[in-house]
Amino acid sequence: MKNGVLAFFLLVFFCGCVGKSEENVVSSQLAQDVGYLASDELEGRETGSAGEQKAGEFIAERFENLGLQPKGEDGWFQTFTFTPHPPMQMHGSGDTASLGMAIVKEISGRNVIGFMDNGMENTVVIGAHYDHLGWGGESSLHAGDSAIHNGADDNASGVGALLMLVERLQTKHSDNNYLFMAFSGEEKGLWGSNHFCDEPTIDLASVNYMLNMDMVGRLNEERTLAVYGVGTSPSWVPMLESLDIDSITITTTESGVGPSDHTSFYLEDIPVLHFFTGQHSDYHKPTDDIEKINWDGIVSVVNYMEGVIANVAPKGKLEFTKTKDEDNDSTPSFKVTLGVMPDYLYGGLGMRIDGVTEDRPAHGAGMFEGDIVIAMGDSSVTDMKSYMRCLGAFEPGQTTPVIVIRDSAEVLMDVLWD
Repeated sequence: MKNGVLAFFLLVFFCGCVGKSEENVVSSQLAQDVGYLASDELEGRETGSAGEQKAGEFIAERFENLGLQPKGEDGWFQTFTFTPHPPMQMHGSGDTASLGMAIVKEISGRNVIGFMDNGMENTVVIGAHYDHLGWGGESSLHAGDSAIHNGADDNASGVGALLMLVERLQTKHSDNNYLFMAFSGEEKGLWGSNHFCDEPTIDLASVNYMLNMDMVGRLNEERTLAVYGVGTSPSWVPMLESLDIDSITITTTESGVGPSDHTSFYLEDIPVLHFFTGQHSDYHKPTDDIEKINWDGIVSVVNYMEGVIANVAPKGKLEFTKTKDEDNDSTPSFKVTLGVMPDYLYGGLGMRIDGVTEDRPAHGAGMFEGDIVIAMGDSSVTDMKSYMRCLGAFEPGQTTPVIVIRDSAEVLMDVLWD
């Protein structure tokens, strides 16, 4: 979205808030924060880029204005440097061709770290990554020409929620200190959070638990929030079951390991929770822009997280438990895929489709968004794990009967695997 359109959008939003409640004024600040981070000016905030530098400076200024103390290694910032794995290149031609390694430069990024000192023994870490894909690159799912990937949901939304929580916690829930962290390098492979856990700016033994937000800007009509890591402390599940906030329903995953920064803290034996409002067809594409953000939904996620903080505060230091996620050998391998985006918030029987990629097997078979896969070949599909196990049984070139539920009726179709 072009900057002129962004300015117009924000002007309309702010004017609409004049004379309204304090909650709407807070929401206007949220729109300003997310809107700037997701603007073309920052060119997608790729780690090591000028846009990432500008985003980091913006977050540091917001931290300072909100009264936090700098807790990086250089004021607000903690710099880290990584060398990406280089791609293979071909040299020569014909029988004389040989494989070589492309020259890859080191990449430096910065975490932004602020501290709220309540004089307590334990500290809660609250984090969200602020980097994204820049103009695309190998992680992009965009099939067209190079374009800015603004990452409004991924993860300007999480940083906006982080800043809102800073303001909320200034006068409440002072049973812990709070370390607020905006990570960079998440899209590269959790670089920033890994570096912090290797070289922490506070004593990790003092960390009570860690809360992470990654893509919290698309709360759906069912108001379903995914919460990962509920098995990392025995305190999480009973506490979450007691919460009733803004009509939010949750779907939970026990594992402390996942594709976001909470994983780095879980691997240090720290209880974690990761909050996520779901995958969508704009994921890692230039179309992930602020027009599609559910602003009230972000506020509700923040309300929910504040409820978590308030409810575990009397428990003191939380007990940590490992989850069943370290056995990588149990992960099924497969040579084929349907070419769909699963609905990770779906909690019913089967695997519900949230998006279909053109010219892939599901599209060729006639599958649509909203279809629920319940059988593939001779096997039933009851959830995501069984769906992945089923994929491991098929080979490219085979044709497999697949049953989906569509409009409450079973539909049989043949899938040709490519």
